[in-house]
Amino acid sequence: MEQQTVSIAKAGITTTLNARTSVLAAANPAYSRYNPSKTPEENINLPAALLSRFDLLWLILDKATHEHDRRLAEHVTYVHRFSSHPELEFEALEPHFMRAYIAHVRQYEPTVPEDVAAHVVDEYVAMRNGADAATGFGFTTARTLLAILRLSQALARLHQRHEVSRDDIAEARRLMTLCRTSILDAGEEVENARQARDPISIVYNLIREHVDAVSGPAVNVSDILPKVLARGCTKEHLAETLTEYEQLGVWHLNHDRSIIRFAASDGDGLDGL
Repeated sequence: MEQQTVSIAKAGITTTLNARTSVLAAANPAYSRYNPSKTPEENINLPAALLSRFDLLWLILDKATHEHDRRLAEHVTYVHRFSSHPELEFEALEPHFMRAYIAHVRQYEPTVPEDVAAHVVDEYVAMRNGADAATGFGFTTARTLLAILRLSQALARLHQRHEVSRDDIAEARRLMTLCRTSILDAGEEVENARQARDPISIVYNLIREHVDAVSGPAVNVSDILPKVLARGCTKEHLAETLTEYEQLGVWHLNHDRSIIRFAASDGDGLDGL
């Protein structure tokens, strides 16, 4: 555990016990299904104070992809037919070997040399000042620094070394970056989904698609309106979109607001937007 202890206060017993072990936890999303319209925090539905105690967080979504779905279906049908898993494409390590190896490497207690410690400090400061600190998910905290040290020491043990190297620090950073990317990508997908449902964005995209289709610098609003209505938007949404992007200088409207002329039409067309 993060503090390597667990506190108990129950049934008249108040004590603190050692918990020097790694914890692997898996949780289903709230309401049993990941909701793409909600943020990762809302879907995970766990307190931030608890999430921050895990060194690595991976978001694994069941996305419908042809290749993955076919591979999964073939595996399930094979096991159903033959009551055993398919032949592996690699040589798996035997459980008794893994137990013996882990018991051996746990005897190592890697330390952090002075030069590597300074490197860890620089890495942590860079994470705080860089893009990681601006993601909005609250990733980079003091616990992040401890997580880097724990992961790098674990890597040093696996390689049977008594000191942590810069390569161990780099690998720990890589693992943390990858797991965070899975969460941030899901957050970006949520934002894109929200934009896709935004009537203003829908109308604007329809106008751009129409301009690309006609290859002209100007379009009639009357040609856009049927497409807008077909997508479930209203005349008011169209009028609001015209006004909003006119104020932004994206396009100009004539005196009766019936013709849209893009501001970049005399240059590179929509490529300039």
